[in-house]
Amino acid sequence: MNALPIVAVVGRPNVGKSTLFNRILGTRHAIVEDRARTTRDRLYGESEWNGRRFIIVDTGGLEQDPDDPIEARVQEQARLAIAEADVIVFVVDAMSGITPPDLEAAELLRRASSPVLVAVNKADNDRRELEAAEFYSLGWDETYAISAAHGRGTGDLLDAIVWALPPETAEEIARKTREAEADAWARDVAEGFLEPQVVGDEPLDGDAETEDAGGSEIDGGDFGADRALDAEARKWDAAIAAESEDTPVAIAIVGRPNVGKSSLLNALLGEERSIVSDIPGTTRDAIDTTLAYGRTEVVLIDTAGMRRRGKVAGGLDSEKYSALRALRAIARCDVAILVLDAVDGLTAQDAHVAGYVAEEGKGLIVAINKWDLLAEKTDRSFDEYVRTIRRDVPFLDFAPVVSISAKTGQRVGRVLEAAVDVWGERRKRISTGELNRLLVEAGRRQTPPVVKNKRPKIFYGTQAGVAPPTFVIFAREAGSVHFSYRRYLENQLREAYGFDGTPIRLVFRERSAVELPRRRKSGGAGAKANTKGGVSTGKKTARPVAKGSRRA
Repeated sequence: MNALPIVAVVGRPNVGKSTLFNRILGTRHAIVEDRARTTRDRLYGESEWNGRRFIIVDTGGLEQDPDDPIEARVQEQARLAIAEADVIVFVVDAMSGITPPDLEAAELLRRASSPVLVAVNKADNDRRELEAAEFYSLGWDETYAISAAHGRGTGDLLDAIVWALPPETAEEIARKTREAEADAWARDVAEGFLEPQVVGDEPLDGDAETEDAGGSEIDGGDFGADRALDAEARKWDAAIAAESEDTPVAIAIVGRPNVGKSSLLNALLGEERSIVSDIPGTTRDAIDTTLAYGRTEVVLIDTAGMRRRGKVAGGLDSEKYSALRALRAIARCDVAILVLDAVDGLTAQDAHVAGYVAEEGKGLIVAINKWDLLAEKTDRSFDEYVRTIRRDVPFLDFAPVVSISAKTGQRVGRVLEAAVDVWGERRKRISTGELNRLLVEAGRRQTPPVVKNKRPKIFYGTQAGVAPPTFVIFAREAGSVHFSYRRYLENQLREAYGFDGTPIRLVFRERSAVELPRRRKSGGAGAKANTKGGVSTGKKTARPVAKGSRRA
């Protein structure tokens, strides 16, 4: 579905392809290590130069007849990138000169239909730049001496890449027009010429004040503050929605090693996008892939298996970078799919990964993979499995659970459907009036427990944000609200409004009780003595003393 042209970066191992890939993107997206065969899967990123946008693809090193089965799959991925590319950047090493693997890779690229640009990397000084002239013998006139690590000569290479790209398509031109209009709208909003419009929200004037009735611990109070907060939150949500209207849903596939994350990605895409192997740690980078879903798109992020901290700390640098990129994938996704092994069951490391997702406030789906390998299944096996997960990891009770088989494709479509549904639940909004009516009913059924001889008193609440749904509740002794009562209110919200698959954040803020003016007592000599000209003097009236008392 992507109309942008594709530029593939290829070459033999350890010539600096990933370094050039990161330089063109302007970010450290690919793992860079001074060791051959670090990159395995195809990595995609979007870049722009001189007004032209394109997709840049990093690949594994080209080799003839590798002795490793995983490296054989790497060669398949590299050849797929060459086949789909509109422009090919052939990276070689100026320090080592022309090598036999370079000649073998050049022979493969001569059969490609797309234009080839030779990038002689590691030309860090004038002498090496002169020595790079020997690579003209490979037969391509478009040869450029560069240093990907320092940025030397990369601008000329990018100029040549843009020049070699095919003409802009109608989709690219339409995309540019939409972006220009969006930029103009954003500038007008920033300068105060326009206001973000909220479409479909009910007016805040309809929110009724909540009264203290039936002995409830919730007080009505003044709703001016929460109305303003609610209106401000709606305004910003509308602005965010306008900015991210064209942003696809980001879904990260996470879990410990060798549970079938890459197999699930391939099953959803219907192609061998990621290398699949029984050897743990096959996937190293976080791989983004765009998938058409209905009339929109979703971005699927395949991540490396997250091992225990002790194993990662004592492993290779590539394993450390893989773990960091997996954590970053969780931070930038909307919904995470936690893949479990049905045979191994839920492990402590699975719970740790789920904890990372919950702490980031992301949506969560639990996918029990390899369900076809589970022996002696019955009609109750799935329900028993779910009960075990809920019992062992109580904080996952909000996450939907799906049993799948990525190898056979059984129910993999349900995972994607559930992830998109959770994405919608994360953006659900409740009006202030509805929220406070729920708090009233919850307070009538169960009052906050006493903590250290202090009973919290809840006044009112409002929803302050979405993704994840965040509620600010004003109370007296807010710091004494017990964890159990927080869970109680969260369960009440889920029972009434769903919020399936997304964490809910409850923020309690301190607020003193609202003091109402007391009625003035009518009549009495004391009342007259304390007033002058209709204004209280502030003096106390002496109480009359009965005869026979001690003061008398």
